[in-house]
Amino acid sequence: MTEEITQPPSKSAPANRSTDGPFDESEANPIRPYIDLGGIKILPREGLNLRLEVEEQTKRIVAVGLDYADSSLQVQPFAAPRTLGLWHETRAQLVDQVRQQGGRVEEREGPLGKELLAEVPSPASEGSELRLARFVGVDGPRWFLRGVIGGSAASDPDAAAKIEDLFRSIVVVRGGAPMPPRDLIPLKMPATPGSA
Repeated sequence: MTEEITQPPSKSAPANRSTDGPFDESEANPIRPYIDLGGIKILPREGLNLRLEVEEQTKRIVAVGLDYADSSLQVQPFAAPRTLGLWHETRAQLVDQVRQQGGRVEEREGPLGKELLAEVPSPASEGSELRLARFVGVDGPRWFLRGVIGGSAASDPDAAAKIEDLFRSIVVVRGGAPMPPRDLIPLKMPATPGSA
């Protein structure tokens, strides 16, 4: 029996991504009341808390943290080439990083495609135990959306379904400006209601 060598697909995304998300700006419902964070738009929902993660030196927003259903979801949108996806390469880098930090990681098939289930060391301030985290990624048209899922959704199927639904409701706004692949698509503070 000979094994076929298959190249990884050029993009990694659920087959129904364009209809079920995460969405490209061109696919999103224009009348939904999204929270505009620049590179991504978030659909508000009851019980959802939003945090912007800021790089201290540059004051640049580098990630959006969403707390929902006793879980956390950190998301980052990146520019990507038109034809190639970034998730295959990014997964390999994450596996190396987790192992270098003394964690354990396995690749598995999840509802969003290939994902990583990792046990990562907690920050020293939180003790020395390992925490469970899921790394998910979806390649879209000229963008890549990465998510890190923690809390209940890392192991509880009901919480996981709620967080996966939240991830899939995100709209990525790539914009038309040229950007090098792997650059973070700029994020911004949301406009306060009434000022827009």
